[in-house]
Amino acid sequence: MNRSSTLFTAVSSWRRFPVSSASTMQRRLMSSKPVAAARLPKRVKLTGGKRYAWCACGHSQKQPFCDGAHRTLAPDIAPLRFTPDKEGAVMLCACKQTKNAPYCDGSHFKVIFQDVVKSVKGVFK
Repeated sequence: MNRSSTLFTAVSSWRRFPVSSASTMQRRLMSSKPVAAARLPKRVKLTGGKRYAWCACGHSQKQPFCDGAHRTLAPDIAPLRFTPDKEGAVMLCACKQTKNAPYCDGSHFKVIFQDVVKSVKGVFK
């Protein structure tokens, strides 16, 4: 068996495995649930009367604000647009589990606790 026939055999056997299309791969990467961008909230200074877009999906690279990443990674999740009444520092949710979006309500403690429980269960498996 020469080198070219060996290469052909290797390529032929490799092609027996199903090939995923780009659209199938993209659908797998998309999420319909928000992902935690961080376990703790982000402290930011907001300007009263200015409009902001809070990232609700967790994929933005400019957390806690939206950079448009949801368009490709989580098209079912839109950012929350809000305008604060007054200027000041606030804690914006980064775990994406708050019931008072975009502001932190302490839900990250539950997320952290769930992470600890998973870690402990993993030790005893």
